[in-house]
Amino acid sequence: MNNYTLSNGLRVVVEYIPTFRSVAFGIWVKTGSRNESLDNNGISHFIEHMLFKGTARRSAKDIADLFDGIGGNVNAFTAKEYTCYFAKVLDQHLPIAVDALSDMFFESQFDETELAKEKNVILEEIAMYEDTPDDKVHDEASRASYGDHPLAYSILGLEEKLSAMNGDVLRQYMKDNYRIDNTVISVAGNVEERALLELLERHFGSYKSTGAGSAIAAPQFKGEYLFHKKKTEQNHICMTFPGCSIADPQLYAMILLNNAIGGGMSSRLFQEIREKRGLAYSVYSYHTSYADSGLFTIYAGTAPKQSKDVLACTMEQLHDLAAKGLSEEELHRGKEQLKGSLILSLESTSSRMNRLGKNELMLGKHYTLDELLERIDSVSMKDIADVTKRMLSQPFAVAMVGSNDKAVVNLGRDRLVSSIV
Repeated sequence: MNNYTLSNGLRVVVEYIPTFRSVAFGIWVKTGSRNESLDNNGISHFIEHMLFKGTARRSAKDIADLFDGIGGNVNAFTAKEYTCYFAKVLDQHLPIAVDALSDMFFESQFDETELAKEKNVILEEIAMYEDTPDDKVHDEASRASYGDHPLAYSILGLEEKLSAMNGDVLRQYMKDNYRIDNTVISVAGNVEERALLELLERHFGSYKSTGAGSAIAAPQFKGEYLFHKKKTEQNHICMTFPGCSIADPQLYAMILLNNAIGGGMSSRLFQEIREKRGLAYSVYSYHTSYADSGLFTIYAGTAPKQSKDVLACTMEQLHDLAAKGLSEEELHRGKEQLKGSLILSLESTSSRMNRLGKNELMLGKHYTLDELLERIDSVSMKDIADVTKRMLSQPFAVAMVGSNDKAVVNLGRDRLVSSIV
């Protein structure tokens, strides 16, 4: 992996993989729903959509035809803290992909007709999301954890705010947030790096920042309870605890703890709730890291009549974790699982490009594979105990989407705090 800087200060990270015949190319911008306000919530995601809707040189169909014509893929995604535009193509077609993506990035027209059509597309996306309670409950979990902090905002945004947005509003947001210091280009695959840098200099060398950055406040974990009433066949429940930031020294201990609790088919919750008792089809946990905070979440979807038993079983497992910690076998299995998934991900140029871009954008540094494996192997039982104590040190947050909340309203979100030894 090599780091470069273009003449205008734009950062570029490249991983040369001569045994591959593909190249993954990404433009990463450090802006997402976290950078929004209640007045413009959803604008980052809206801009992401609009960059595919036509430039001065290409229509939306031209963009689609171009990538289909070279057998490549082009896409984008918006997250809480960043937006990424990317393509994966055969190595010989990289100049075509860079030309097209740079054209979209700098020359998108934000035509009012296309804006109106794409607003409707996003409103349909929001409607689809509202009809999917096992997705919606995770946004409710963020709100129960972070209150009114922007990290709790929906990435898709709010219908009434999107309706008021026009091309000038989108251009101003890009001017303020799509700055050189906020942007990274990441490339992984079979590339000749000197030729690549010349290509990037031609297409991105004239990129200039015009906006001013704004301060981002760290969130405080609230540990609140939220219930969204909706006619559903299942109750969808999230229990959320404080986690680790992306740069936290305890991050890998938290990830290993997650693996043991609900991160796979051998995890405690999956085995106890689904396999042994048959109380839920879907039960799992996950950890989300942000720049200055993190969340650990347990999810279960189950019939209303079984919700009380699922929650009781979950609390029982957490009490046992607080009292006894993990076993040596669980820790060892988690380490092997994590190392395996890490190494297998290196077989994809897209995964490597994503890792490069996110690390450069959010951390400003990179770890070698050996360094990552060493960090995983070095996690001790004491590290697991410390991160467990940290996770259970205050009342957890609860979010639920379902027809009634009888099973969770008296759950006792502070019960685990006194269990810490």
